[in-house]
Amino acid sequence: MTFVRACGLSELEEDTPKRVELDGTPVSIVQTEGEVFAIHDICSHANVSLSEGEVDDCHIECWLHGSRFDLRSGKPDALPATRPVPVYPVKIEGDDVLVSLTQES
Repeated sequence: MTFVRACGLSELEEDTPKRVELDGTPVSIVQTEGEVFAIHDICSHANVSLSEGEVDDCHIECWLHGSRFDLRSGKPDALPATRPVPVYPVKIEGDDVLVSLTQES
């Protein structure tokens, strides 16, 4: 599994998504509840950026229609989205947040 640097840990604010692009793939990096997550940044229901939404209880909410996605699994738990979005493995090395574009789910 190959990891690439997405951003610095010091660049993240708690519960505030940060959009990055890794090898042409839009990814939202989220620090919440003591963990850092990487989730595909495009809603599976509408072609909008999830990083513009709000984070609460380890979920990210699409700002357009209100679908919520679990940051751990990518699964939606609120309509209108019915399809999950990919989540990606994350590891922290020093201040670097590293992400592998190999999908966990």
